[in-house]
Amino acid sequence: MTRIALIALASLALAVPAASAAPAREQASPTIAGLAAKTPQLSTLLSLVKKAGLADELSAPGALTVFAPTNKAFAKVPKKTLDALAKNPTQLRRVLLYHVVAGRVTAAKVVKLRSAKTLAGPAVRIRVTGKTVRIDAAKVATADVKASNGVVHVIDAVLIPPAG
Repeated sequence: MTRIALIALASLALAVPAASAAPAREQASPTIAGLAAKTPQLSTLLSLVKKAGLADELSAPGALTVFAPTNKAFAKVPKKTLDALAKNPTQLRRVLLYHVVAGRVTAAKVVKLRSAKTLAGPAVRIRVTGKTVRIDAAKVATADVKASNGVVHVIDAVLIPPAG
């Protein structure tokens, strides 16, 4: 479970790089962690993944779907909240795992769902209006960034799990 959670967190951090630069067809897709490390727009996510102790697991094999918030998404979160999360690895891990779903859930599958259970436990709500897909309150900005160990959907807001 921890390995899957870590992989999921890595996926979050890697979503934007894949969207920015698609790998050549001859090359194997990088892992979710590899994508995150190469994507400047995911540097805040990557930093938090490391603080949560999840970085080593981000390159592990498996199939995960990550809803990855960009740096701009993290900038919308009050600094006091981010600082508190950075000081509490257990809570930080829970927030990051709320962005991860087991399996490869592509955009074609996401639009057919009303919710998806996250590795943090609670499910995220999925709403589709026209061509806009929302995960809780976050809008999917870039879908289907492929990695060797999953798929990343870049989102414009940080998801906060329900209390409990």
